[in-house]
Amino acid sequence: METRSAAAKKKKLFFCKDNEFIPNHHNVDHISELPDAVLHHILFLLPIKTVAQTSVLSKRWRSLWSSFPDLDFTTLNPFPKPCSSSKSHSLNCKESDFITQVLNNREKHSDIRILRFRARLSFSRLNGLIRLAIRHKVQVLDVEVFTEDYFNFPRCVIASDSLRVFKLKSRRPGFRLPPSSVMTSGFRSLQSLSLSRISLCNQPSLSDMFSESSFLLLKKLSLDTCFGLKHLRVGCRALQDLTLENCFELQGLDVSGSKLERLRIAKCFDGYIEKSWVKIDAPRLGVVLWEHNALSDNICIENLSYLHKASIGLLHEDISVAKLQSVSNLFSALSLAHCLTLESNCIEILSNNNYFAVYLHQFSNLKSLELHTGFKKNNVPGLASIFRSCPMLHTLILNIINDFKTERRQWNKDLWEMSNSEEEKYWESQTLNLKLFLHHLKIVKILGFLECENEVSLAKFLLKHGKALEEMILSTGHCKARHSLQRQKIRSQMMGFSWASSNAKITFH
Repeated sequence: METRSAAAKKKKLFFCKDNEFIPNHHNVDHISELPDAVLHHILFLLPIKTVAQTSVLSKRWRSLWSSFPDLDFTTLNPFPKPCSSSKSHSLNCKESDFITQVLNNREKHSDIRILRFRARLSFSRLNGLIRLAIRHKVQVLDVEVFTEDYFNFPRCVIASDSLRVFKLKSRRPGFRLPPSSVMTSGFRSLQSLSLSRISLCNQPSLSDMFSESSFLLLKKLSLDTCFGLKHLRVGCRALQDLTLENCFELQGLDVSGSKLERLRIAKCFDGYIEKSWVKIDAPRLGVVLWEHNALSDNICIENLSYLHKASIGLLHEDISVAKLQSVSNLFSALSLAHCLTLESNCIEILSNNNYFAVYLHQFSNLKSLELHTGFKKNNVPGLASIFRSCPMLHTLILNIINDFKTERRQWNKDLWEMSNSEEEKYWESQTLNLKLFLHHLKIVKILGFLECENEVSLAKFLLKHGKALEEMILSTGHCKARHSLQRQKIRSQMMGFSWASSNAKITFH
């Protein structure tokens, strides 16, 4: 009689053609046999609740879950609606309870590599969660919270030796920083710090928090929405990437660093005070993004010989003589860039001040230029002065902003035979001044091209005089194109006159 064990063993075998028995592998759990690191990587691709559900499969999977190093709770509902006000602890909702339970049930000696969560909770619950994470030697801590009131910066993170990346964002209302002496006393391993919605009403100057002797390993720093910040000095010796945005009360900024490679300043500075200033000394800067900032009275930027990419966006306002000089200083400082983007308000400032027709600095290294403009009639001289300052330009991208609030004259087909439009006459008068520009320009892209007089005149001028031109792309982009028959007539006319370059081709999108 066949025993049960023999029958079970027989089921695990099957017969091959050569009459040899080999094991049946169809019922073997090969996935569970993979190393922990491989399974953890696979699980990281799943939502956190799905990962938690795998713990019921077996002891093996329960162990994997309790030691899972990358905890991303952002797949949960990040900011649930508050519980009824009649209930106590209205902000302590299920999401934060779930996070606390997961952290409490972890294996005692299992470290956390990444912890991310978004939650609506009280400061005491927030502080408790962060303490649990620090206890498990978290390396990357990314927190976004919504609290009922301002809270104090969680000091427990300062003493952490394991923390490498720390992001703290308050949705509302914000948080307060401890004194500089406390902040700079720790963070011995921190390499990236991002703080958002900080209340600095009691310490409007951060002149010594990010000094050369503090945050010795910090490579990336981001400060966003700093209420009350008036003066900031950043000089961390290892810093490579600095972002500062939404600091509307800023009056003075001093940035220095021998290793700083990327700088982004966006929506900063108080444009209504006198004697605001900017000083930047970072010889290895390769990227400068100056986006929608109020004009300062004094801008001093030095040593940008490594500059590759720059973007300038300024708030359009009445410009005093001092601020006019600051704009000139900004352009001069960024004149060594290889790629440059100018936003529409910047074009307006250059167009409305004759000062820049004479004193705009040469961009001798510039190969790629992107301009955002409404392309109004008064922008034409400003664009010409920019072109004149780019003698070695290779690629021109003109992004026309069609908000349909500004009336732009539709092209008259008769003007192809008679050069009597003001724009065409003006461009023809600039042929000699733009000689170097026209001799090097190879690629032109005009986005938002609606066959209006301004853009057609410019396109015609570049085709007529661009000796090195290889390609011109005219695209309506997301704008509604004009009547197809009229558009076809204009396109055929553009193809029908003599071009300066025999290698040029034109494409319509």
